[in-house]
Amino acid sequence: MYASHGTQGPPIHLHTLVSQLHRLPPSCGGVRLIGVDGHAGSGKSTFAGLLAEALGGAPVLHLDDIASHEELFAWTGRLLREVVEPLGRGESARYRPYDWHARDFGPARVLPPAPVILVEGVGAGRRALRPWLARLLWMELPHEDAWARGQQRDGSAQSEFWEGWVRAERRHFTEDPSRPFADLLVRQCPEGYEMFPGPTATQTASRSITHRDGPASVC
Repeated sequence: MYASHGTQGPPIHLHTLVSQLHRLPPSCGGVRLIGVDGHAGSGKSTFAGLLAEALGGAPVLHLDDIASHEELFAWTGRLLREVVEPLGRGESARYRPYDWHARDFGPARVLPPAPVILVEGVGAGRRALRPWLARLLWMELPHEDAWARGQQRDGSAQSEFWEGWVRAERRHFTEDPSRPFADLLVRQCPEGYEMFPGPTATQTASRSITHRDGPASVC
């Protein structure tokens, strides 16, 4: 169970987040890469789409296009080589999105540099990518609830895949957790989303309080 948000300050609204992201210094060449991570079924794609629209049509790189049946999580080198490193040089990225039905990679897709690019998917906040991220957002939904929602969404035909996925995701987050490094926690509500400073922001505030005479703002 995740910790309560009660001591982390008031929620951050979407328009405030958009303004903050636009003001960030670039993290990958001229691009501000924003990671949106969380358990499978936690609502990453939906939230990333909403945030991309609020950002004025920011591109979204879905990690489902990078992963494959054979490499559920072993895609770091390919992502760095095909996407992150070209963007870091100010060049367009080129990658072949994976077709989960055909079980093969499709034609190359071009991702030009943009002021903000969202990287959405399980593992977006992994250790190898964090140095390139301007911010890491974590979808705050316990894994049991997220997986149940994902399996309900995909239906019984995908039950065998989900069994393998759950094992792989557990192993991934045990070896390379993302949530402890999140700058922001995103929680879906009946009316939309609530966003709170994450563990990284809270730790930064704690250090600021320790080394300064007064409390520091987290947001």
